[in-house]
Amino acid sequence: MGPASFVSSKEQLHTQLLSLHPMDFFTAIGASLDATTVTAVLIAVFVAWLSYRLLRTDPETAVASTVPTPEQCRPGWKGKLLVNPSIRTTQWSGSSAIQCYAPATGQLLGLINPVTPNGIDRAVSKATEAQPAWALTTFAQRRRVLKTLLTFVLDNQEVIVRAACLDSGKTRIDALFGEVLVTAEKLKWTIDHGEKALKAEQRPTNLLMFYKNNEVRYEPMGVVAACVSWNYPFHNLLGPIISALFTGNAIIIKNSEQTAWSSAYYCNIVRSALSVCGHNPDLVHAVSCWPDTAAHLTGHKGIRHLTFIGSRPVAHEVARSAAAVLTPMCVELGGKDAAIVLDDPHGKPVSESEMQRVASIIMRGVFQSAGQNCIGIERVIAMPQAYERLLKLLIPRIAALRVGDDLTSEDGTIDVGAMISSASLNHERIIDRAVDEGARLLVGGKRYEHPTYPQGHYFAPTLLADVTPSMRIAQEEVFAPICTLMRASSVESALAIANSTSYDLGCSVFGPTNSATARADLEFIATGVRAGMVAVNDFAAFYAVQLPFGGVRGSGYGRFAGEEGLRGLCNVKSVCVDRWPGLIKTAIPGKLDYPLRKGSWGMGRGVIEVGYGEGWRRRVRGLRRIVGMEG
Repeated sequence: MGPASFVSSKEQLHTQLLSLHPMDFFTAIGASLDATTVTAVLIAVFVAWLSYRLLRTDPETAVASTVPTPEQCRPGWKGKLLVNPSIRTTQWSGSSAIQCYAPATGQLLGLINPVTPNGIDRAVSKATEAQPAWALTTFAQRRRVLKTLLTFVLDNQEVIVRAACLDSGKTRIDALFGEVLVTAEKLKWTIDHGEKALKAEQRPTNLLMFYKNNEVRYEPMGVVAACVSWNYPFHNLLGPIISALFTGNAIIIKNSEQTAWSSAYYCNIVRSALSVCGHNPDLVHAVSCWPDTAAHLTGHKGIRHLTFIGSRPVAHEVARSAAAVLTPMCVELGGKDAAIVLDDPHGKPVSESEMQRVASIIMRGVFQSAGQNCIGIERVIAMPQAYERLLKLLIPRIAALRVGDDLTSEDGTIDVGAMISSASLNHERIIDRAVDEGARLLVGGKRYEHPTYPQGHYFAPTLLADVTPSMRIAQEEVFAPICTLMRASSVESALAIANSTSYDLGCSVFGPTNSATARADLEFIATGVRAGMVAVNDFAAFYAVQLPFGGVRGSGYGRFAGEEGLRGLCNVKSVCVDRWPGLIKTAIPGKLDYPLRKGSWGMGRGVIEVGYGEGWRRRVRGLRRIVGMEG
C-alpha cells in the first residue's frame, strides 16, 4: 500500500497518526521516505562526525618539549674523582660554590653558584609579575602544561633516572619507582581530578538565611615556596611545582644543596613545558643556597605559603622565620614508621607464601633508597609467631644484598645504593649502643668500603634483632639501610610499641583476614596508631593513590597531595549572595535598627527561636515575640 492510498488529506493523516500504535507511526514515517535519501543522510552525518573527530583541535593536547640532556647523563661520561668529596669546595680558597658530586663514586658533577638574597628577591619579583596572568588561565590550559610534562617524563625516563642516581646515589630501580612512577601518578591524578578538587562548592543554608546562596571558592594565593629534601631530587622538586601550577600560583623551590646539580636540570624541564605551551617560564624558579641564606626566602614578604620537608631542628628555624611575616606552612619532618606484623588470633600459622610476601614488602620498605626514605620502614614490630618466622626469612635476604653504584655495574643487579654524604655514615655508634643494651646484630652494622669506589658513601645493609622501645635506635629517625626487629607479645603491646616514639608519620600493619577477629585486630591497629597515614597489608599504598600526605606531632602538620594538598595552596574564599536578588534581600527590622527601639530584645529573642528552636511550640513563641505579642 503506497502513501497516496494510506491517507487522503493532512487532517486525515493527523487523525490516523494519533490512533496508530507507536510501531505503526514509525512504519508510516519510514514508508514516506525514499531509501536512497535516508542512506545519503546517514552517510552525510557519519562523514560530518568523522571530520569533526579528525580535524578538531584539542586545547589540552600535550606539546612536544625538548630539554638538552646533561653531559653527565650521556653514555661514557667520566667525571673527575674527588678525594674526600664534600659539597663544600676545598680547591678554591674563599669560593662559596656548591660542589656537586656523585655520592656513589665521588665523581665531580659540576659547580653551582648559590643564590644570594638579592637573587631570591629577583626570583620572587619575576614570579610575582608572571603569576596574575597565570591565575586567569583555565583548568584546560593548566592541564595542557601538566600533560606536556607527563609526556616528557614518560619519553625521557632514562635520563631523569640517571640524573637522580648520579646526584643522590640511589639505584635505577629505586629512582624508577621513587622518582618517575610517583611523579607520573601525581601528574595523572591532578590532570584527572584536580579541577573537581578546586571547583567552587555549594554549601547548605538555614531557615533564617533561606534566601542566600552559599559558595566556597578556591583561589590562587600568589607566589608560594617550598624547601625540599634531597632524598627524592626529582619527585620532591616536581611535586610542589605540580600543585602550585594547577592551583594558579607561581612557585620558588629551594632545593637541597646536596642535589643542586640535578635540580637545575629538572627545573628546566618544567620551564620548557610552560614555554612551549605559551606561558611565562618565570612562574617557576629553583634556587640553591647555603643555610644562612635560606632564611631570606622563608621569611620573605612576597611568599604566601611555604612547604617545608626536612628535619625537626631546621623546621624550628624555618617556622620562626615564616612566623615573622605570618606565612602559613605545611611541614613534613620524617618519621619512625613501623611495620606491624600480627599473628592469627586463633593460633593458626600464617601460610608460607603470605610470610614471604610480607618479608618482601618489608625488604622494599626498609632498603629502598638505602633507607633514606621519610616513610620507609624503620621498625618491624612482630608478634611471637611472626617474629621467629621473619627472622629466618630476613637474615639470608639482607646478607645477600649487593651494595654499589648501579650505573656502572656490569649486570645491573645492585640492590642498595649510596648514602648521600659521609656525614650520613655515622650509624655505627648507635648500633653498638643498641648491642650493649641487649640487641643482637645479625647482619652488617658498619660502613661498607667499595672495592672500586672507595670515595663512595656506603653503609652495609644491617639487621638488628631484639630491639626494645627504650633503645635510642628505636626512638630516633636513622635514615639508613638498617632493619630493626622488635617483639610484641600481643596486639595491644604492638600498638603501644608503635606509639612509643615522638614521630607519627606513617604505618603499615600486616595480618590475617580470614576471620572477623583477625580483621578486627587489623582495624584496632589502623584506628589506634598515631599516624597521618596507614596501609593495611601493604606498604605506603596511600602514596600511590594521592591520598593526603603528612603526619602529626613530631612528624609535622598540614598535608600535601590529594584534594587537601591542592586546597592548602589556595585562598579559601567564602561567598554569600542573594538567591533571588530581585525578590528578597536582607533588611534590618525597625526595632533592631540603630538606634534601637523599644521591644528590640523581645524581637531579637524571637528571631533566634524561629531560626534555631526545636519543635513548633518554640517557633510559634518566637513569631509572637517578633510581632510584639510577647516580651
